[in-house]
Amino acid sequence: MAVAPAPVVETEGQQSQTRKKLALFGTPIFIITVLLATYLWISSLELDSIEMRVLNKEVLTESLMEHLYLTGISTALVILIAIPLGILVTRPSLKRATPFVLGLANAGQAIPSFGLLTIVVIWFGIGVQGVIFGLVAYSTLPILRNTMVGIQQVDKSLIKAARGMGMSSRQVLARVEMPLAVPVMLAGIRTALIINVGTATLATFLVLVDSAL
Repeated sequence: MAVAPAPVVETEGQQSQTRKKLALFGTPIFIITVLLATYLWISSLELDSIEMRVLNKEVLTESLMEHLYLTGISTALVILIAIPLGILVTRPSLKRATPFVLGLANAGQAIPSFGLLTIVVIWFGIGVQGVIFGLVAYSTLPILRNTMVGIQQVDKSLIKAARGMGMSSRQVLARVEMPLAVPVMLAGIRTALIINVGTATLATFLVLVDSAL
């Protein structure tokens, strides 16, 4: 009598890897499917002349490119600003500046997004430059804070061991602290990117007003 094979039971690690793969590939596929279905549904409708001016391929493509431009530029700038600044304030010689730097970053997040963009437009005028400045100010805190936390949570014994091997402060930062802090820093970058994607939607109205003028 043949013996049925034992069922294969996935371990907790395998289940975690499966969930990560589903999150990595499933989310983009779902978003693309929803966007495609929405586009096909709108294309099948009978639109009047006013709706056709907005809901057409040219306008939608231009709006999408504008949104990606605002998000990409602001995220790149905030990475270039917040990560070096976060590294500097974790150095022993500049720790006294930490409350001041965090206070400025917190001020950007304390103001509602549309209110901050409005204040920036009042200062700099309507246009892309002012909007990008507002997006950078609004999304600096997650990357700055996560950079500081990632470096500060590195085990001090590892730093002492690296210094005992003859490494300089820069070598310890580059070879020990930064590699161990990268996962936390990436979480901050992801949070800042999400903030910019959402806030850039509001900022687009200000850019459209500039183009209309």
